[in-house]
This record gives sequence, C-alpha cells and structure tokens, in this order.
Amino acid sequence: MNSIWQSNKRQKIVFTQHVSLLIVLCMLVPGIACLQEKTTENGTQFRKHIIHPGFVSEGVAIADVNKDGKTDILAGVYWFEAPSWKQHRIHADTLDPVPGYSTSFINFALDVNNDGWIDLIRFDQPGGVCMWYENPKNEEGLWKGKVVLQTAGIESPALADIDLDGKMDIVCNDITAKQVIWLKSPVTATDSLWQRFVISRDPQRATHQYTHGLGWGDVNKDGRNDIIIKSGWWESPASVKEEDWKFHEANLGEDCANMFVVDADKDGDQDILSSSAHNYGIWWHEQSGEKWIRHDISKLFSQSHALQMEDINGDKIPDLITGKRYFAHNGKDPGAFEPSVLYWFEFIPGKKPVWIPHLIDDNSGIGNNFVVKDMNNDGWPDIITSNKKGVFLFEQVRN
Repeated sequence: MNSIWQSNKRQKIVFTQHVSLLIVLCMLVPGIACLQEKTTENGTQFRKHIIHPGFVSEGVAIADVNKDGKTDILAGVYWFEAPSWKQHRIHADTLDPVPGYSTSFINFALDVNNDGWIDLIRFDQPGGVCMWYENPKNEEGLWKGKVVLQTAGIESPALADIDLDGKMDIVCNDITAKQVIWLKSPVTATDSLWQRFVISRDPQRATHQYTHGLGWGDVNKDGRNDIIIKSGWWESPASVKEEDWKFHEANLGEDCANMFVVDADKDGDQDILSSSAHNYGIWWHEQSGEKWIRHDISKLFSQSHALQMEDINGDKIPDLITGKRYFAHNGKDPGAFEPSVLYWFEFIPGKKPVWIPHLIDDNSGIGNNFVVKDMNNDGWPDIITSNKKGVFLFEQVRN
C-alpha cells in the first residue's frame, strides 16, 4: 500500500486505541499521516491524514494551487501544499467572529478569471458575503479578494455548469433581493463580472438565509438539469438565461443539505436523495406520478450536513458518502455528542434499492461541503473534509 505522500518527512504513526501518546502526537502535528486503516467487507480501506488539527473552515476544496502537478487542499484562510501539507495563508479575513461558527462556510476551487491558475471561492455564514480570492501565481503575499455577492444565502449553495459552457457557475439566493439566482462565472481573462440570472422572484420560496436543501439534476428526464429544493423543483427552460423558471410543488421532506437525482429503484423515472442537516435521517424520495414517497436509508447518526455521490468501490455505480457535521449548532442538535463519524454507503440499485453502510472514521466527520476525488492519481477516489475537528484527508488504499 504505497502512498504518494511518502515524501512527507514527518514521522508516520500507527493510530491505535491503545497508544495514547501517539494519538496526542497526531493531533499536535499538522499533516501527519495517522494510519487508522479501516477495512470494510469488500476490501475498501482508508488511511487517515490529519492535515490540520484545528478549526479553520466548515468547507474545503482541492486543486493544484502552485502548478507543481500535485493536488493541494484549500480550507478557509489556508491552502495546504502537497505532499508535505505545508500551510500557506490565503487571506486575512477573520475566521470566527461569532463563537462556534466560521466565516468559511463553503469553499470551492475554480479558475475564476481564466488566467490558468485556480482561485478560491469562499461563502461566509449564510446571508453573508461570497468572495473569490485571486491566486497570486506563486508570488509571495495574500490573495486579492473580490466580492461575488454581498448577501448570499442557502446553506448548501451549488457549484454547477448551469449553461453548459464548460465552466462552473454558482446557484444560491440573494437574501436582500429575496430571489433564487444563478451566477454565471466570468468568461474571459479580462472579465471579472458574475452575470446574474433570476430563477425565482417568489419572496417566500427558498429565500431565507438559512434555507436548507439544494440540488441540481434532471428531474423530468427532458435532458435539462433542474433546480431542486425541499418543497419542489424549478424546471429548467430551453434557455437557462430565461428568468422565472416554472416551479413544481413536491414534498421532498425535511430540512436537508445537498440533493441528488438518481433512478434508485430502476423504474425509469428519477428519484431524489437527501439527508437531515441537523437531525437524524438519510432518505431517498421515490417519484410515483405526481406523488413522492419517502424511504429511509439510514438513521445511524445525525447532522449529515453535506452529501456526495461518487463510485467508491469501482463497480461503476455512484455510492453515497456523508457523515456528521460535528457540533453544527454547538451541541444543540439531536445526537450532537455522539461520535463524529464518516461513512460511505455502498449503493445497489434495483426494485428495492439498498445502501450498505461502511464506517470510515469515528473522530472527524464532515462540514458543510467536502470533496470526493482521486488525490494521488491511483485510480481510487479519496475523501477530503474540514470542520470543527480539523482538516482531514482519507486516502483510499488497495492491496
């Protein structure tokens, strides 16, 4: 089980329940690889790397920041340089103006200004400012920050290619205008304008700063991706720049996080996956004509404030990855003091779909967004998270 990060000269430590001294060392030394390798029934195994032991962000992103061919990690005010995970400051914004909450709620990596260098997009607390920070191209100093939207709401804003031009855009709400919008990212190197398009002007629908639940997928199988919230979905028009999309009422459950469209039961129509942001529950909602029927996937843990779907085990079927957002409401949510777990659920679609839970870790969890991508080019997706427990990389390893 060779690791691309073996060039990290810090000592690697086997993380066991019985060696308390080693546990302390792992927590004190950022970037150390704690070999807490959990093997599931099908042989899938993860190696835990503690990139930073402190609270720096509820969101995380990955990219080759310095163009050295290695994938780095961005979280809050820092980026961590692979393979040693050396810490670099990105900006000087205050991390924690309200005790227990970060001003880095969501992080995305994108070449915003089309100069060939990856920049950082940071969402403040819901209703706060969305900024992007320009990569200084390996020059010393802080990254220059620019405003994307002054009052950006929805707790799980989306990064998606809305207009299919090959570049990612943003979906969120504007709590001042009381609108749900998408923001088209700049298209040329001299362009810094985020063009704004209104999806909905209904002031009562998904315009609160703490709106929970947002998804992007083709609900009606017309070949165009739609915008999904817990009370229904906006049907994408032929031109996504057209404003005031048609809304379809639907009961898609409780306050949730990311929402995914998938034909879970293989009956030919689309179903929707979601999870409880602050309570117990991961669900799939079966589309049955005009009705939606909720089915439980799991209630193993609470506060699953972010979801991802990626093929973990190489069977060509996207699995579900999530975990607990540690102390999302600072101990006030149900199950808040239970272990901060990270799971992947092996998905077996069919008439009666099955999601088999596999525990990855019980002392980390997730934040408001996390990443599932192959970090070391070995062909297997890894998992990168950031929350009040720290910043973590779970490297998938294979015999």
